Amino acid sequence: MQLSDLGFDRWFESYAADICREGHLPARVSAVDRNAFLVMNEHGEVPAELAGKFLYAIDSPLEMPCAGDWVTVQYYNDGASAIIHGLFPRKTFLRRKRAGAAVDFQMIAANIDTAFIIQSCHYDFNLPRLDRYLAMVSDGHVEPVIILAKTDLVSSGELEEKLAALNHAGMTGKVVALSNVTGEGYDDFRQLLLPRRTYCLLGSSGVGKTTLLNRLIGRDEFETGMVSGTGEGTHTTTRRQLMLLDNGSMFIDTPGMRELGLLGAAEGLDKGFEEIARLASNCRFADCSHTRESGCAVLAAVAAEKLDRERYASYLKLRRESEYHEMSYLDKRKKDRAFGRMVKKVKKDRNLR
Repeated sequence: MQLSDLGFDRWFESYAADICREGHLPARVSAVDRNAFLVMNEHGEVPAELAGKFLYAIDSPLEMPCAGDWVTVQYYNDGASAIIHGLFPRKTFLRRKRAGAAVDFQMIAANIDTAFIIQSCHYDFNLPRLDRYLAMVSDGHVEPVIILAKTDLVSSGELEEKLAALNHAGMTGKVVALSNVTGEGYDDFRQLLLPRRTYCLLGSSGVGKTTLLNRLIGRDEFETGMVSGTGEGTHTTTRRQLMLLDNGSMFIDTPGMRELGLLGAAEGLDKGFEEIARLASNCRFADCSHTRESGCAVLAAVAAEKLDRERYASYLKLRRESEYHEMSYLDKRKKDRAFGRMVKKVKKDRNLR
């Protein structure tokens, strides 16, 4: 195996000379569990920890390594352990607003080529939630593919209705319907997986992500929970982990997300709602809010029933949420920097005495 088999292409190679110091080598973060890391290279996987200097210089959670990141490491203990010294730029990323009241980013994974957004055909099917996932994925420049799982729990007619709902809502990207029970659609899904490419499974708890991953691996590598009376599974994945499949493709499994807040995702919203972005280019005012202005092409499309009203309402809701959290985040960062400058001044004054 070579590093290129793990996704270390010419794009990353172009940064290696500036990032890798003498004695440091590239490795890929394969698992993150709180502050514990596993890194992978062409020889295998070893535990790793952050260098004190690296940890001290971190100014934001965005600068912490996450699953899929490429880092520079120094091996010790005959190559059985490693210290992380640096972080390569990210080609793509997946991030969200940290769950709860805190207004900050949480990294989910990095350097993902395609994100499979899984929704169950049963109780989990929810277009507004799917809009959130699409905005998050597009914000990180990752290709989205929608997976409708558990097709065995609905009739063929119900499945056609859900596919039609996706199309009516303007979600015209690639969609694959499959069942982990019957295997229907699995071959179509498998054909999407290419060597040296990294994929990610996203979705709510219990939609079948871990079961699908076990099927890809060919064994029950990951624990799956009991299936409830409704046909929905229970949450089992607790950490983000990258694994290499037999066909040379890579997968990052992620815990189910009960809360998916957007923060600073304006670009992702434009990509996730491409039909609205196209309409907006014809608005009379460049800063049109698409809510009340005369000459708004988006409002005109809604009135003429050329734009789905629920899709439009979802767009406005997500945009307001993203903008509100971004303002709060920028204010927080401003206060954090002011506090940091004060601490440095106090230390400097003490050293001068």
